[in-house]
Amino acid sequence: MKRLFSILAIAGTMAFGTVNANAYTTTSAATATVATVTQEEESATPADEPLGFHQELKKRFIEGGPGFMGIVLLCLILGLAIAIERIIFLNLSTTNTKKLTKNVEDALQSGGIEAAKEVCRNTKGPVASIFYQGLDRHDEGIDAAEKAVVAYGGVQMGQLEKNVSWISLFIALAPMLGFMGTVIGMIQAFDKIEAAGDMQPSLVAGGIKVALLTTVFGLIVAIILQIFYNYIIAKIDSIVNDMEDASINLMDLLIRYKK
Repeated sequence: MKRLFSILAIAGTMAFGTVNANAYTTTSAATATVATVTQEEESATPADEPLGFHQELKKRFIEGGPGFMGIVLLCLILGLAIAIERIIFLNLSTTNTKKLTKNVEDALQSGGIEAAKEVCRNTKGPVASIFYQGLDRHDEGIDAAEKAVVAYGGVQMGQLEKNVSWISLFIALAPMLGFMGTVIGMIQAFDKIEAAGDMQPSLVAGGIKVALLTTVFGLIVAIILQIFYNYIIAKIDSIVNDMEDASINLMDLLIRYKK
């Protein structure tokens, strides 16, 4: 009887141990499975998340190739540098023409030509410079003053339009480089097809995608620079119109002063 109880106790202990071992194994396997799934989900999550604008732009830029994409980027950098410099210069060259004309008229009435010239010297901008040249030639007659105003107006217009032609060059150059990159990319894609001996969709699609990226970036650069270029041209036209209007007003002032 004791032997029977001993056998039953040993069998129960072994069975309980087996169940615990199986449970531990099952739990460990389940834990490992959950950990693996969690790691897979964590590793898959960043790939599923959409890239930001800058990351997407960087990715596409790298896919387009460093050759032509780098040249297109250089066109953008140089074009923006010139555009920003011109915008700053034009804004500093903008003058309140009506206020300047009124100050010059008051100076002529109170202090004569020298007082008016002093007002022009203390005022920045091409309009004040034109006024100064006209006043400086006043002693030689109205015709001489008018010729000086016209000649110096042309000089000031050249200063306003300085380096603007480079922006138009980059506007034309960027899409042309993009198209060239597209053509070269298409040629490379057909070379891969010829080497493989079979027209695989992956070869064609990859080559065409890389080729078209250069065109897209070239057009984007041209659009950005075109906006700045149009603003600069409009600003120059506005300043030139003020110069012409101010020159007419200056001639009227000098005629009235001479009387």
